[in-house]
Amino acid sequence: MASLRRALAVLLLATGCMPSPYERAAKVDTVEAYRAFLRDYPTHPDTDSAEARVEELEFGEAKRLHTVIAYKRFLEAYPDGPHSRTARTLLEGLRFNAAKEADTEAAWRQFLQEHPDGAQKDEAKRLMAEAQTRELATTQDPQRLAEYLRERPDDPRRMEVETRLDGQAFERARAEGAAKLFAYLKDFPAGTHREEARVLLLELEVEGLLVSGLVDEAEARVKGHPLGAKLTGFPARLARARAERAALARPEPLAQAAHVGHYLRDVEDLRRALLAPDALDRWQAAEELGQHVSVRVLDPLLDALRAARNPLIRQNALESLRTVLAALPRPVAEYEVASRLDALRERASSAEMYLTVAVLLDLSGQLPQASTEYQRAFDAGVPDPVVLRRWVDIRESRKQPFSAAVAARQLAMWALTVAREETVSEEGRVPLASARQLCAAVVNARFAAEAIARARAASTEFPEDLAEFERRAEEARRLAEARLADAELLLREHNPGARTCADRAVSERLEGAVKERSKALETVGAKLPQVGRLLLELAMQRDPSPQVRQVASSRLTALAPVP
Repeated sequence: MASLRRALAVLLLATGCMPSPYERAAKVDTVEAYRAFLRDYPTHPDTDSAEARVEELEFGEAKRLHTVIAYKRFLEAYPDGPHSRTARTLLEGLRFNAAKEADTEAAWRQFLQEHPDGAQKDEAKRLMAEAQTRELATTQDPQRLAEYLRERPDDPRRMEVETRLDGQAFERARAEGAAKLFAYLKDFPAGTHREEARVLLLELEVEGLLVSGLVDEAEARVKGHPLGAKLTGFPARLARARAERAALARPEPLAQAAHVGHYLRDVEDLRRALLAPDALDRWQAAEELGQHVSVRVLDPLLDALRAARNPLIRQNALESLRTVLAALPRPVAEYEVASRLDALRERASSAEMYLTVAVLLDLSGQLPQASTEYQRAFDAGVPDPVVLRRWVDIRESRKQPFSAAVAARQLAMWALTVAREETVSEEGRVPLASARQLCAAVVNARFAAEAIARARAASTEFPEDLAEFERRAEEARRLAEARLADAELLLREHNPGARTCADRAVSERLEGAVKERSKALETVGAKLPQVGRLLLELAMQRDPSPQVRQVASSRLTALAPVP
């Protein structure tokens, strides 16, 4: 039977009674049928006809759908087919209509990018110019206006656009503060609002002097400045500053106890202490300077950060800068940072200058830009422990424990190198600077070990690496502590009164001052009603301690409102 069926099939095929595979596909006449034919009979003589019919059917489906995506898919499959030109024309029409419906410069620009040689390119260019004119008349985006001026330097509307850009850039700078005002002066050398910008910057400079208690200097600055007369609000602000100074100078012990300055050495004494022979005196001075909420301490602290050899001086200077800038009024802090950045960026060419720029950007909240400058300042061959500590803090704040541990390991290796290389010998006398450098090694080795321990607790990544980091940090800590103990023993043998790395006299005095101020502020409003409110306001606004500011704020809330 099987042989009979085969013979019958051969007979039908020979007599033309059985349809060919192509004829069977053509009878169904679908894309799927033709593709099945092409798959099963790739060498059949009718494959070209099948492929041509598939393209016709695909094009018919694209026309039926009549969408951008349908034509794009067809053209991707048949970029050079007989229907491709028609498909491109239809696609261009759809996109032209979509651009016309949006009727914005961006929509027309996108159309021309997609169809640069299309049949409707000239009409699209005309409509794009009209949309651009409309948008330029109403846009409030300075960047958009600047782009237009760059793209069309010979446009007859250039003067009008420049005037609008000038005005909009100045209004933005006025609203956003000192950094934008400095940028406005730089970007608009012939701007019509340059004098107004300078007046606003002068106002911020003078406000910084006033909040720092430098009332006489502020008054002299305004009187001596050619734009001083334009600070129309200065007389009232000066009167307020004098009242603040008088309140802080009240002789009552309670009034004195409520003010941070009562507990501090004055700024000039601390500036001199920054030059003391003993690094311990210098790092304690840097720490104490951070309690003076004054613009006058910023440059001494920046100098110490940039130039001091001992890392603890530089670390304390960095922390004090953070404290002062956080306690100053925000517009004043932004002015003080922006004015220094404006000068530094013109001449920054060394690692120390790059570090200063990085710190100013960092402390003003511009961390992405600061990160770039930290990298420029960092030399892997001579690692900076202050930068490494900052990287640990930044990476921990970003929830990157392993990356933080990598920086901590580098810090530990720095401490280990110091511990191995600093000279401690009975011959002569151990140099005081070496003992203080070993103190810095101990402090940073402990910091590194604690950071790596936190990373091990928080991260499941690379546990073997973290374990090795921890071993190296522990090795650095043990050696640094041992070498420091040897050095300080020799110091005290020659000078029994020598202070050691553990000396916290200044820190304890500052911590005690926080408690004393908090206690005084609890009662100053009731016991000194004439100046109590003003003292509370000053503490709330300018005290370097968040704890004291909180106490002052709560006591102010509890006071009866001013009638």
